[in-house]
Amino acid sequence: MSSTQELDWQSWADSEDQTTSGVYTKQGPPLVRGVGARLTDASGQEFIDCVAGIGTGNVGHSHPIVVAAIQHQASQLTICPEIFHHEERAKLQRRLVDLGASAGIERVFCCNSGAEAVEAALKFAKIVSGRPGVVAAMRGFHGRSMGALSATWEKKYREPFEPLVPGFSHVPYGKLDRLDAAIGDETGAVLLEVIQGEGGVRVGTAEYLQGAQALCRERGAFLILDEVQTGIGRTGRTFAYEHFDLRPDLVCLAKSLAAGVPIGAVLIGERLGAIPGRVHGSTFGGNPLAAAAANAVLDVLEDEGLCARAERLGGQLRAQLRALESPHVREIRGLGLMIGIELKRKVGPLVTALRSRGVLALGAGATVLRLLPPLVISEADLAAVVAAIDASLKELKE
Repeated sequence: MSSTQELDWQSWADSEDQTTSGVYTKQGPPLVRGVGARLTDASGQEFIDCVAGIGTGNVGHSHPIVVAAIQHQASQLTICPEIFHHEERAKLQRRLVDLGASAGIERVFCCNSGAEAVEAALKFAKIVSGRPGVVAAMRGFHGRSMGALSATWEKKYREPFEPLVPGFSHVPYGKLDRLDAAIGDETGAVLLEVIQGEGGVRVGTAEYLQGAQALCRERGAFLILDEVQTGIGRTGRTFAYEHFDLRPDLVCLAKSLAAGVPIGAVLIGERLGAIPGRVHGSTFGGNPLAAAAANAVLDVLEDEGLCARAERLGGQLRAQLRALESPHVREIRGLGLMIGIELKRKVGPLVTALRSRGVLALGAGATVLRLLPPLVISEADLAAVVAAIDASLKELKE
């Protein structure tokens, strides 16, 4: 790259730093291009992407089928609120209902993000149950809007904005006896992740998740599953709850559903019954552009067999990581291509070392390295990721 080109991107990167809210700290030269599981920055350096837009790019960057669907719909109509019918939205909702039919999914509410999906699910559970209480899990993360934040456990997110929405309580994830004790007469919903993502890639057990469902049935509460990060093939199934034969009442989706176009959805199960009209809404929810992108993603997921691919490659990757036998590693866990490497030390230096070796990865809490590669990633790129992790772990000081 010429010095002139570098000055060009440096000037607008500086401008962004000057005008941004300050909420985010930026890393390295700007990213300018992505294809499949590879990203290129403004300096020309290429990376293997194990961030995937924090779990958004399941079908990879710039997938031609998704690009074509977005381009076509953008030339036709980009906004059509739900007070009018639209073919792409109708198609998407029918496909999501059909995908969730074995779990009793009957309807869909469309919105624009994971936090919005959680907010909608909480409101639906409250209005139908008539109960204000929500039980959520410690280490859970559900978003940063006020209702979703109230369900999120980590103090650093919550405390600056207290008082939050009343009626929320938190119990240890995986402890069925504690959940049993927490669900009372005023509990309208239990909100859980099948795999806690931000909380360290902690996989729920069948005993715990099925037990939580049984308690909700017994006590008249609704089970809300947050599948914002785990949904749409990430764990080796379209929805992670399928691993555990669950029938959730509400399922929150977003992230990878539209390959980077903002979208959210709530799948609504058979137990919920009628939701009163006009109790919630979304101007942009189910817009034709996002719906077209999501329909293209579902096409790719099916046509390329990405669920099965995620399950196969994820099993291989976990086995290869365990074979490293690093003294710095406490545990390898996950499902499909959602993998957490729990360290015996802070994760920050490992994330930095991997970037220097051309691999982008995430932390999940203070000590867990999280890998969320696109489901289209090649086996050669996964082998390169393992080699980079091996070399980076070896250079860490004892």
